[in-house]
Amino acid sequence: MTKPRVIETDQGIQGEPEVRIYDEMQRHHRDKGWIDTGAVIKSGIDSGLILELGPGPGYLGLEWLKNTERTSLTGLDISPDMVAMARKNAAEYGLHKRAEYVESSGAKMPFEDSRFDAVISTGSLHEWAEPVKTLEEIYRVLKPGGRLFIGDLRRDMNPMVKWFIWWLSKPREIRPGFLTSAAAAYTCEEAEQIMKQTSFDFRVKSDFIGLQITGSKPVS
Repeated sequence: MTKPRVIETDQGIQGEPEVRIYDEMQRHHRDKGWIDTGAVIKSGIDSGLILELGPGPGYLGLEWLKNTERTSLTGLDISPDMVAMARKNAAEYGLHKRAEYVESSGAKMPFEDSRFDAVISTGSLHEWAEPVKTLEEIYRVLKPGGRLFIGDLRRDMNPMVKWFIWWLSKPREIRPGFLTSAAAAYTCEEAEQIMKQTSFDFRVKSDFIGLQITGSKPVS
């Protein structure tokens, strides 16, 4: 039986030391080829202006920019320290003219209606204090026909897989955070129930360690 969710945080990762450790982990994943934009691009998100919700240090969005043309990205993160790190990494990639980062909550976005061609988010769904409200904001800022891609851990992943990922996690300081994130994550069934409260056309599916939500805002 799957254990009940244990809420982790709705404030993101705050503080320069914690952000530095998380950046080290994400950079390690990037260097190992584990930050894969293939699923995002395969979902049809391969052009235009996209919003990345909860980008952290920014590697997924920056890799997406690197693998696409005539594209730009706005990252929205609740942590000012993470926004600063993402800006630093965008400059290191040489993509600072195509990527901007804004500090704000996903439940109240500082953007006009129908601004973005797509919205992506990986690894932050379980931190949203008000997931339906955040999804309503995503819906608002998406253009009609705009696409959605959300990836996250799932709480009911195979225990052997979970502990193998824990063992692989570097630096070691990040390991407790992986376990608390897994405990706060949704199952596919729970994610479907959340999405049913929105106006998105959507699909939820499981993968090796998590879940993927793909969807779109109807044209009319």
